[in-house]
Amino acid sequence: MAEVVRMPLLSDTMKEGIIVAWHKKVGDKIKADDVIAEVETDKATMEVMPYVEGTLLYIGVDKGKAAKVNDIIAIVGKEGENYQSLLDDKAAQSAPTAPASEAPPEAPAAKITSTTPPPTSKDASVVRMPLLSDTMKEGKIVSWLKQVGDTVKSDDVIAEVETDKATMEVMPYVDGTLLYIGVKAGEAAKVNDIIAIVGKAGTDIQPFLEAGNATATPPPSPPSADVATSAPDTKVSTTAPAIESEDDRIKISPLARSMAKEKGIDIRQISGTGDGGRIIKRDLEHYRPQAAAVSSATATTSATNTFANTGLESYTDIPLSQMRRVIAQRLSESKFQAPHFYLRMSVKMDNAIIARKAMNEISPVKISFNDYIIKACAMALRKHPEVNSSWMGDFIRQNQHIHIGTAVAVDEGLIVPVVKFADQKSLSQIAQDAGMLIEKARNKKLQPPEFTGNTFTISNLGMMDIDEFTAIINPPDSCILAIGKIEATPVVEDGQMVIRQILRLTLSCDHRVVDGAVGSRFLQTLKAFLENPATMLV
Repeated sequence: MAEVVRMPLLSDTMKEGIIVAWHKKVGDKIKADDVIAEVETDKATMEVMPYVEGTLLYIGVDKGKAAKVNDIIAIVGKEGENYQSLLDDKAAQSAPTAPASEAPPEAPAAKITSTTPPPTSKDASVVRMPLLSDTMKEGKIVSWLKQVGDTVKSDDVIAEVETDKATMEVMPYVDGTLLYIGVKAGEAAKVNDIIAIVGKAGTDIQPFLEAGNATATPPPSPPSADVATSAPDTKVSTTAPAIESEDDRIKISPLARSMAKEKGIDIRQISGTGDGGRIIKRDLEHYRPQAAAVSSATATTSATNTFANTGLESYTDIPLSQMRRVIAQRLSESKFQAPHFYLRMSVKMDNAIIARKAMNEISPVKISFNDYIIKACAMALRKHPEVNSSWMGDFIRQNQHIHIGTAVAVDEGLIVPVVKFADQKSLSQIAQDAGMLIEKARNKKLQPPEFTGNTFTISNLGMMDIDEFTAIINPPDSCILAIGKIEATPVVEDGQMVIRQILRLTLSCDHRVVDGAVGSRFLQTLKAFLENPATMLV
């Protein structure tokens, strides 16, 4: 019997999904674990599997179109099997399909006029700016790895896009020739804008651009804007295009490219040891510059030129990265919309220091004080679920799970990788997860599920020798814990002056969700866990 494949619920906020690509076509034999399609949700792009074996009999949603959660997107069954009854069942429940069956001549005409699917599927396909994170509104093209006229495969990385969270790769999901690039390297495009077109060589791309105007007008306009404003473009292009146009022809992994950029290494001087001569991380790690003296002399000369005109006022305008832009937007909204108040507490860490030393002697991974505090926060949140809550506008959502985000500084700003179900993990597991996430964050390799879903956040500047500070709440959390350094401090105990290792904590609270007494009780519990580590084991 034929089985329907429905649009799955792939995130807690998902209402519909867009079919990014179909990897199978009607008539293909498929297995239960074959990836038949990729769906773009409000969080990320994910794979859809049928979970049954058979022949793909029907595709109900064209590539690039959206379907609501639980809508039929495909049917799998025996070859030649009649599946009309399954669609009739759908028609009885869903109005959109009924008009199509009642008036078949009109529906196809409307489709062709508005979105031109036939030429898209046969001759060429548009590549749109994907939604790569839940806060993304636009993406900046870091580099194009293919040029117009190049032959590309469906799984080729054709571009790298910088979002507000990380730098990610874009693939066309179709084979063909790269016919059009709509956004130059260094420029931004809004989500769902056309950034490229892939198809048969010689295909007229104008109909695809005109069809794209109905949903996204920016892509066709940049070429004319470039002509009209050539001076600003010239100014921007002095920073990288000459190198990027050459780099595009060099096989290099995104991580290696990022490392080369950070270290200021000319990748043309590196011999790749990966597949097909591809430059990989190992090549960067073993690279030894041969022209350090020349580059040093150049740097000295440029430095001399920069400060030659002493006494003159000057400044440098730094373009906003996507990450910095979203940080500014979201934290401004948090600061001015959420009524913040702050609670401060000092914690004696003497026992914790001893316990951590003992644990690290047997732990398979090194446990940091940050890992220790994550565990203590998770245990305290279990006792005070009011703090593990979010303001949702007309109601408060009290989360039953505990996902703790840790603010990590990267070159472009801040990102918050999330240790999920932290209350259920041991200190060693937390240390391993946090270490992996922080490393991926610094290398811009975090995936959307790894930096979303936090219910509480900590921000630690203790390693920067900061005594104490206040942090801005990271939405949708209702609280954030700011952690200072541990410092030997004289305190009075039983009338005697003694030296204790003191840690200063500041809890920022959203007064719409957490009251002063609630936040205070949470800090008291947290302090008890930190000062007496054995209590976390009970």
